[in-house]
Amino acid sequence: MDEASTSAPGGATRRAFPPARSRVYYRFIQQNLPAWKPAMTPGCVAEIIRRYDVDCVPNSYRGNKQAYSKDSLISKNCTLEVKVPDHMRAPIYVYYELENFYQNHRRYVKSRSNKQLCFGAKYTAESCSPIQWDDNGFPIVPCGLIAWSLFNDPYGFTYGSKEIKVNRKNISWKSDREHKFGKNVFPSNFQNGSFIGGGKLDPTLPLSEQEDLIVWMRTSALPKFRKLYGVIEEDLRVDKTMTILIGNNYNTYTFGGKKNIVLSTATWLGGKNDLGILILSPVR
Repeated sequence: MDEASTSAPGGATRRAFPPARSRVYYRFIQQNLPAWKPAMTPGCVAEIIRRYDVDCVPNSYRGNKQAYSKDSLISKNCTLEVKVPDHMRAPIYVYYELENFYQNHRRYVKSRSNKQLCFGAKYTAESCSPIQWDDNGFPIVPCGLIAWSLFNDPYGFTYGSKEIKVNRKNISWKSDREHKFGKNVFPSNFQNGSFIGGGKLDPTLPLSEQEDLIVWMRTSALPKFRKLYGVIEEDLRVDKTMTILIGNNYNTYTFGGKKNIVLSTATWLGGKNDLGILILSPVR
């Protein structure tokens, strides 16, 4: 398309775009061209959060919670009832939440052997100290403080007279299961000495199938964190009462920690995240 010429004052000439092109150019500059403008519809996240480390302690031990936690003769079973505040659509994610637990401490983070987790006991390393050898001098698999402090509170749920099943499979990262934890590495000499920590492992299952351990071993950067326990694959209706059965085994009383159980739905943006709300909020 040829450009047109027009005369300007003083005898100078200037070039002008054809009228049609000029209109398009003008609409582009003014941002008036048709465009796709998606509407953000993040939806709502429903949550149930219940702290239980205090409520699950018998009244006679409220003044000495550490004695309650360390006494193996005292039943640690606890029952709580919660009302569903909103209609919760499946999948519903079950988390345990710990506060004042510093998984990012340098010595704690280093107390592990990645080679041992993947290839077995022959790669037991000095970095696992002080949880490296058992009382008889045999290597502990998995070694280190992270594995030794494994979270071990079990949860169960009943909804009316019906037991709710919790799917405990695929709660860990697929890359961790396939590449970081060995398919032929089995727990050995774990939590069987005089120095007992948290949960135990099934010696008949390889580490790649011990998903509670895999989730726990991915350490958190903050002292308050959630880790996935399982997934409920059925809806929960609003104002219905649900009973939570808890084994209050994990000792958070020695370091002043807190324990919460969390049930949460998710949208395409993920679960509840106050940091995301802060970032998306408009600046005034």
